[in-house]
Amino acid sequence: MDITIHTTFLPHDDPDASLAFYRDTLGFEVRNDVKYGGMRWISVGPAGQPGTSIVLEPPGGGHGLTDDERRTIVEMMAKGTYAHIIFATADLDGTFGRLQASGADVVQEPAEQPYGVRDCAFRDPAGNLLRIQELR
Repeated sequence: MDITIHTTFLPHDDPDASLAFYRDTLGFEVRNDVKYGGMRWISVGPAGQPGTSIVLEPPGGGHGLTDDERRTIVEMMAKGTYAHIIFATADLDGTFGRLQASGADVVQEPAEQPYGVRDCAFRDPAGNLLRIQELR
């Protein structure tokens, strides 16, 4: 089989703050910015990787959730326990330094993990956990 990862979703609670973080801080390209029904979906992705996107969506994103389910998602986002993604870079220390200097919310400085990777962690403006692993 020839299967690739094309798109994944992360929630946002402030589309402008999320857009600024992924575009200006991480340097991602904006692929799409859609407003519909009072909500906003923003697709971003790493430069040079047009086949891979992250869609930043409103909590629950119109997936037929109840108000209680949507409130639970918003509560988990506020605690930083709802969503996460893992990125990779060849220059972990340089990437960490640039993100830290930008004022990004540092969760963990670069460290060797007992499971065999060296990584660091940040939170985006919505509270999503972003781990960045060093490519070896």
